[in-house]
Amino acid sequence: MLLGTLHREVLWPRVYAIARQYRTPAAFRPVPAPRGPIQTPQDFLTAIGRSCDTKLKVGDWETMWKMGGTGMKKEGVGIQDRRYILWAMEKFKAGHDLTEIAHPEKPKKKIRGWGPSVQFGKRIRSRRHR
Repeated sequence: MLLGTLHREVLWPRVYAIARQYRTPAAFRPVPAPRGPIQTPQDFLTAIGRSCDTKLKVGDWETMWKMGGTGMKKEGVGIQDRRYILWAMEKFKAGHDLTEIAHPEKPKKKIRGWGPSVQFGKRIRSRRHR
């Protein structure tokens, strides 16, 4: 009885925690080979644009592909930039050309306001007779 309790309460959570560490998919994904003009991580980040080369500093190709979102978060990369870099990495893995998929950041809105009160930079007033 004591051995069963020891196994269930002490050993199993530790074994489960250790096994869970090795279950992360990033460790088992194959690292794509550099191709074309993209041979280093800086070339990759420059090719996808949005000044990602200044936001993420990575030493070598293998490290960049094993990093993942949490590693980028620890490096201080913002959420939108992380999502864009990870999206571009998946496209590169799938064999897409980065010059075709890279797109500029969405520009800031020039017209501020909520709803129809401001349209095309002009204030819209009620059309009913007062």
